[in-house]
Amino acid sequence: DVQLVESGGGPVQAGGSLALSCKTSGVWYSSYCMAWFRQSEGAQREWVSGIDPSSRTTYADSVKDRFTISKDASKNTVYLKMDDLKPDDTAIYYCAARYSEYCYRRIIDFGEWGQGTQVTVS
Repeated sequence: DVQLVESGGGPVQAGGSLALSCKTSGVWYSSYCMAWFRQSEGAQREWVSGIDPSSRTTYADSVKDRFTISKDASKNTVYLKMDDLKPDDTAIYYCAARYSEYCYRRIIDFGEWGQGTQVTVS
């Protein structure tokens, strides 16, 4: 079974930084696309960033140059480093996994999800 557990969220002031972690089990990073999504109150869940089995990364325009996705197979962990945070970044952040070499951006493309971690920027 695949399990994803996010951590690292919390309150932060605008302009600050946070580092989210997604601890995984049952995921082979050489075969999975990993992604981060977020959902703010009253809004739809949106794609934030993805990293494919070859470690190619992609970002939503809203977070490009501020967020960095990475993975460490030896630690079974995917990371999202978030810098220069803005109040609009306030959301629950979810880690997601897709068994594929292709990283798409739609919610329906991902079959495995974590429970989410809250990020609040004030």
